[in-house]
Order: sequence, then structure tokens, then C-alpha cells
Amino acid sequence: MSTVYAVDVQITAPVNDTEVTDRVADAVTNLFPGAEVEHSHGEIVATAHDMEEFSESLHRQEILDTARGAFFEDLRGDTFSFDLKKQAAFQGVVNFAVGDPSELGDIHVRVRVNDPDAESYIDHVAPPTKDGKPIDPDE
Repeated sequence: MSTVYAVDVQITAPVNDTEVTDRVADAVTNLFPGAEVEHSHGEIVATAHDMEEFSESLHRQEILDTARGAFFEDLRGDTFSFDLKKQAAFQGVVNFAVGDPSELGDIHVRVRVNDPDAESYIDHVAPPTKDGKPIDPDE
């Protein structure tokens, strides 16, 4: 039986004067295809209720350990957040932003886990690994 997760994902990204709003929206929906995107004064605000496609990208790119580090670094209670590079996202690639924000600004993702808990959801999205491969808890 699979666990049902109840999550709220809020995604924000600045839209600079030199950028096309639709391209910034595309960067968001490339990584979060089910997100509902709204344009608001100089930024994109999107909401989603799952991270399945994002999780698939993490598996495909083999960056589960990097993702787990980013998620746990800013875990506060039932919420965790992380930043992504906008240009990479436009190409459909997950690239976590660390350090100073890029010149164009980063995509900020905030995830609130309503059920069951944040740690379990992180394990679902980016499972622990051994030798770079996800660990199957049933083995």
C-alpha cells in the first residue's frame, strides 16, 4: 500500500526587466509540470500539490544525495525550502542554487507537508542512497 502525501508547494521566481515572463513561467513548469502559475508584479508565483515529476528528475539526474542535503538543510518543522537555478530549470534540469543568488535571481521552492511528516516526504521524493542507488527499505 502506498502512502498518500498531503503537501503544499509554493514556487516563486523573480521576473527581471530583461526577461520574458512566459520563459520564467516555463522554467517553473518544466520542473513542476502540474503547478498553477500566476504572474504578479515582477515575479511568478506558482502552487502545486506534489513533487512527483521533480522527484523523477532527481532520480534521472542521479542527484538524490544533493537533493536530500538541500532539503534537510532548511527543514523547519513541517516545512522545507530550497532554491533552484532559473536558467537550468528552463532547460528542464534540476540545479540547486547555493551561495549568492544569480544575477537573474533563483527559483525559490517552499514545501509544507501536511501529512504524514516532512522527513517521510523527503524520503519519498529523494530516498536515502547507498553507493549512489536508492535503498529499498523492504530489502
